[in-house]
Amino acid sequence: MHFDWQVKHYTDLTLNEFHDIIALRIAVFVIEQNCPYQELDGKDKKSYHLICRNGNGAIVSTARIIPPGIAYSQVAIGRVVTADSARGLGLGHELMHQCMRFIADEFGQVPVILSAQKHLENYYASHGFVSTGKEYLEDDIPHVEMIYTPKEVH
Repeated sequence: MHFDWQVKHYTDLTLNEFHDIIALRIAVFVIEQNCPYQELDGKDKKSYHLICRNGNGAIVSTARIIPPGIAYSQVAIGRVVTADSARGLGLGHELMHQCMRFIADEFGQVPVILSAQKHLENYYASHGFVSTGKEYLEDDIPHVEMIYTPKEVH
């Protein structure tokens, strides 16, 4: 199965793309995980959005990349989501590779922070993220703050 990856700043998204990103996030985070929360938090407008489309052009996976100084002092990755219909195909791992590649190209070799659902800690750890030890409930779901620190180039 073929997937197309693209990163766009919010200002470059079409109305349909933004609609489909929000629809996917609500389908997973609000409906599937039964977690009512304020999906539109204002950060999307200042962020880059990684989009994965399937062969039919439907958005099946997405994440937002938040520049430093908006959510954290570091670059942050958030709203990482894959549609139920596209799980088990390795998209989650490719999504993180694409995020990290874009961050390196756009911001350089910088630390990256994220707020991970606790049950996904090993997934993020497999991409070089380490727990900061800060664990908390966010929207009644256990989360852990994790950070990626690039290795120094010699």
